[in-house]
Amino acid sequence: MASSTAPLPHFDEGRPWHEHYPPAIPPAIDVTAAGTLVDLFRDGVARFSGRPALESFGKEMSYAELGRAAEAVAAWLQARGLKKGDRVAIMMPNVMAYPSVLFGVLLGGYAVVNVNPLYTPRELAHQLEDSGAKALFVLENFGHTVQEAAPSLTTLETIVLVAPGDLLGLKGHLINFVSRKVKKAVKPFSLPQAVRFAQVVKEGSRRPLAPVDVSLDDVAFLQYTGGTTGVAKGATLLHRNVVANVLQAEAWLRPYAGERADHVMVTALPLYHILALTACGLFMVRLGAKQILIANPRDIEGFVKTLKSRRFTMLVLVNTLYNALANAKGIEEVDFSHLSFCISGGMATQAAVAKRWKALTGKPIVEGYGLSETSPVVCVNRLDVEEFTGTIGMPLPSTDVQVCSPDGEVLPYGQTGELCVKGPQVMAGYWNRADETAKVMTPGGFFRTGDIAVLQPDGQVKIVDRIKDMILVSGFNVYPNEVEDVLAAHPKVLEAAVIGVPDAHSGEVPAAYVVKRDESLTAEELRAFCKENLTGYKVPRHIHFRDALPKTNVGKMLRRALRDEVLGPRKDA
Repeated sequence: MASSTAPLPHFDEGRPWHEHYPPAIPPAIDVTAAGTLVDLFRDGVARFSGRPALESFGKEMSYAELGRAAEAVAAWLQARGLKKGDRVAIMMPNVMAYPSVLFGVLLGGYAVVNVNPLYTPRELAHQLEDSGAKALFVLENFGHTVQEAAPSLTTLETIVLVAPGDLLGLKGHLINFVSRKVKKAVKPFSLPQAVRFAQVVKEGSRRPLAPVDVSLDDVAFLQYTGGTTGVAKGATLLHRNVVANVLQAEAWLRPYAGERADHVMVTALPLYHILALTACGLFMVRLGAKQILIANPRDIEGFVKTLKSRRFTMLVLVNTLYNALANAKGIEEVDFSHLSFCISGGMATQAAVAKRWKALTGKPIVEGYGLSETSPVVCVNRLDVEEFTGTIGMPLPSTDVQVCSPDGEVLPYGQTGELCVKGPQVMAGYWNRADETAKVMTPGGFFRTGDIAVLQPDGQVKIVDRIKDMILVSGFNVYPNEVEDVLAAHPKVLEAAVIGVPDAHSGEVPAAYVVKRDESLTAEELRAFCKENLTGYKVPRHIHFRDALPKTNVGKMLRRALRDEVLGPRKDA
C-alpha cells in the first residue's frame, strides 16, 4: 500500500524543513499504510517471492525461502509453549539464520530482544533477566558465554544453537568445519539442554503456524541501550514505532532508490544494532532488495574481497567503517559505479573521512541521526547533496524537533540546546522503568535525546555535543558508570573515573583515571580484569594512575573537571 501524503493537522507550523524537502517527499506518512511488521514481511515475501533476499558466504536465499524458514521458526516456538508477547533473544552476528529467526519471532507475536554477541556473561545475564526472555537463539561461537551466564538466568527456558553455515546447504557444512576445526572459533562449552537450529527448522516445517493476532500496539523489540541515563535498559519499540520508521525511510529514499528490482544492500553493520536492523534488515524487505550479509566487518581484507566480487547499490555504515574501507589495500579495485547512495549514522561522521570517500567513490556520504529510542532515524540529509554537509540533515516526514533550554524553553533558530524529538517512531518507553521514561519525556510528549544541537533556519539540524558523559565507540554507547563500577570492583582500586578521549579509529575510546588502593596494581592487571567483565569496546584503552580525582564538596566525582583538565575546556562551556 502506498503511504498517505495527507499532512498532519497544523504540522507545518514552525517547521521550516518542509519548505526545503525535495518535491517528491511528503510532510507526513500514514503509519497504518503497511500494517504491522508481520504484514510488512508477508507482503514482501508475496510480492518478491522469486527475488534473492539474502546472500551469505556466497549462497543466496530467496524471499520465498526466507518466508518458509521464518514460519518454521515461529511454528516451533509455538510448539515449545511460548505465548504471544513472550520475549525471545537473538545473539548472533550477520549470518544467514539471523533474518529467519528475526522474522520468525515477529510472526509468532513475540518480542525480539537483540543481544550483542560480544557481551560478557555479566552483561548477557543482565539483559536476559531484565527482559524476562523465555528463549535464546545464539551462534555456537558464543555458547561458552551462555554457559557461564546460565546460573544467573531464571526466566530462560529454551536455548537454540545456531551454526554459521545453517541454511546454506552443502556449503554450510564446509563453513561449519572451517569455523570449528580450522579457525577454532568455537570454544568448548556444555549446554546439554540446547537444541540445534537445523532441528528447529526441520521440526517447525512439519507444523502448521497457528494464526496470531498482532496489532500495531504490540511490542516488536526491546532494544537495549543506556539511553540518555544510567545502566542498560530496554527501549520498548512497538510495531507502530518501527513500521513508522520504515515508512519514513521509504518516503525519503524511494524517490532516489526507485522501483528497481536489482537493488543490493551491503549489510555490514550488525543486525542487532538498531541502525542496521531498520535501515537494512526491515527496509530492504519493503524495497524487495537483496542484502549481502557481512558476518565480520572488522575483517577489512575479507570485506574488501567481498566488495570486489559483488555488484551493490546501497551502503549503510558508520564513520569508522567508511574510514577503514577508504584506507584499505585493494579498495581502488572495487566497482562503486552502481551505488545509489551511501548513508552514515550511529556516530558523528568526520569531514576528512567524507572527503576521502567522495574522492574514492564519487559519492558523498549522506549523514543521518537517530537513537535506539527512535527506531532509530530522526533526521537525514537530502540524498541529492553533492558534498558532505556536516549536519545531520532534516527531520523525516511526520517528525517534529525542538531545541530546548535546560528548563524546557523552546529556543529560537541558531541557539544551542537539547534536541527533543516527537513522532510516531519514538519508543513507548523503557521496559518496566516508568521512572526512567519520565526523565526523558517532556510534558509536551517530546523525547529528550541528551544531545546538544542547533536548529538552523532552513530546518537542518547540527549536533554540537552530548549532554551526558556517554562515550561513543564506533557507534556503540559506553557509559562511564558501568565501566567505573567494574574498575571499583578490583580489590586494588580505591576509586576511578572514566571519560571519552578522541581516537582516530573509533571516534572515541574510554580512558580510565584510577587511584590505587594497593601500589602493586599495574595497568595490565587492571585491563585484564576489565576484559573479564566488559565487552571489548567498553574496556578502557588508556589507564592512568593518579593520587586523587576532582570532586565536589560532597564527594561527587567531577568528570567534567577531569575532562577539561585532560582535553581542555569545551568550546560551549
